[in-house]
Amino acid sequence: MSERITRPPSDSAVSAPQNNSPEPHLARSLSSRHIQLLAIGGAIGTGLFMGSGKTISVAGPSVIFVYAIIGFMLFFVMRAMGELLLSNLNYKSFSDFSADLLGPWAGFFTGWTYWFCWVVTGIADVVAIAHYVTFWWGSAPLWIPALACILLLLALNLPSVKAFGETEFWFALVKIVAILTLIVVGLVMILTGFTHGDGVTAGFGNLWEHGGFFPTGPMGFVAGFQIAVFAFVGIELVGTAAAETKDPEKNLPRAVNSIPIRILLFYVGALAILMAVVPWDEFSADESPFVGMFTLAGLGTAAAVVNFVVLTSAASSANSGIYSTSRMVFGLAHDGDAPRPFGRLSRRKVPQNALFFSCTFLLAGVVLLYAGESVSAAFTLVTTISALCFMFVWSIILASYLVYRKRRPQLHAASKFPMPGGVVMVYAVFAFFAFLLWALTTQPDTLQALLVTPIWFVLLGIVYAFLRRTPVHQARVAAHRDAVARERAGLADAGLADAGTPVRG
Repeated sequence: MSERITRPPSDSAVSAPQNNSPEPHLARSLSSRHIQLLAIGGAIGTGLFMGSGKTISVAGPSVIFVYAIIGFMLFFVMRAMGELLLSNLNYKSFSDFSADLLGPWAGFFTGWTYWFCWVVTGIADVVAIAHYVTFWWGSAPLWIPALACILLLLALNLPSVKAFGETEFWFALVKIVAILTLIVVGLVMILTGFTHGDGVTAGFGNLWEHGGFFPTGPMGFVAGFQIAVFAFVGIELVGTAAAETKDPEKNLPRAVNSIPIRILLFYVGALAILMAVVPWDEFSADESPFVGMFTLAGLGTAAAVVNFVVLTSAASSANSGIYSTSRMVFGLAHDGDAPRPFGRLSRRKVPQNALFFSCTFLLAGVVLLYAGESVSAAFTLVTTISALCFMFVWSIILASYLVYRKRRPQLHAASKFPMPGGVVMVYAVFAFFAFLLWALTTQPDTLQALLVTPIWFVLLGIVYAFLRRTPVHQARVAAHRDAVARERAGLADAGLADAGTPVRG
């Protein structure tokens, strides 16, 4: 049986973590600036630059509340993840603590679903990058920039995790500069009373003077959630980088705690400025509102600038996807949930076999480039499926937190990074996810994705049904069952909690 370094000590699941395993270790090479920019890059998706036009057109100014509510709820998911990761520094990702707390099945489903999420997103990014490159190189066959993108990202990730961190640092910096520039330019236009060609004057009154904050009604507000939730996929990236972060007890909390201010600035602030300069009903669902803003400001190169920013954002997303999927497959291999060769590290502590495996699937994006008019419809389907699968991963994080509070109250009591709101907020976020699922049923295209997504989990269930019969997995299931029994017995003896009663507070 392949023992994994993330499993708590057998004598007590709540004792201090040990790390005496001879298994290969990932290198802790990501510095504070790397993890901070990785968190920002994960929180700012391509959807903000390209999808916000459609979100504004369906929800109006209420889109500000849409992004704020989603960001508020996901902050608690990140805090739950942070407390769990810091409760045992041998955990390398949320797949590790889900397997430890919920059982081996959870690690299998979470790890492969997260891999699937990023592969689907990465394929979409590769296709998008190929089309963005044609802005400058219109005569180029689409497969050339797509293949070049995959090879470049592979080359950037192979040397070391620090190389990935540096690449993502600059990718994220481009997005930050673009958004801050938009906010500054927009504020100048508002304060100087800039007037459009159609006679509309820039001002914050435009947020409520064109039908109010909810001009498209309650269902328009609901429709905004369908589109906006995809912009937040990747917010959990700091969780996959936990094992390669220097001083995680310091840097991980800093990255997670800064999420609210980033959401307020980069989403709420930027969109409020956009709609204050240009009334919401003048935005086109098919165009980036960033282009419109810079064009109004007299920047003739607006299209080229925003095209570069969106290209960088898509490359950042694909880069993050390659990184996170390779680390997840590496972890799965050590649990016996993926072929053993994927668990090997190169001399530079990079899981290169897992990296090659994930990049191979991105080649499907090259095939999609020649799918014709069906590409747009396919993208709507796959991005919704991706968002649904990310919601599953976020839900597993919360479910793991509930079990952690029930079985390991000592660790929660000693935590230096406890989740605010505790168990109550977990159920509040679950209720919000239920609302999102209902919202996805209100439109035909998202409903179709909602009905198709269970196929993935059925396939995983079939594979796991066979995998569970192997001696390795039978031993893991038995070990997990014994560990749970010991924890419950220990809690009962200590009088901390009844075996069936969650510890609250």
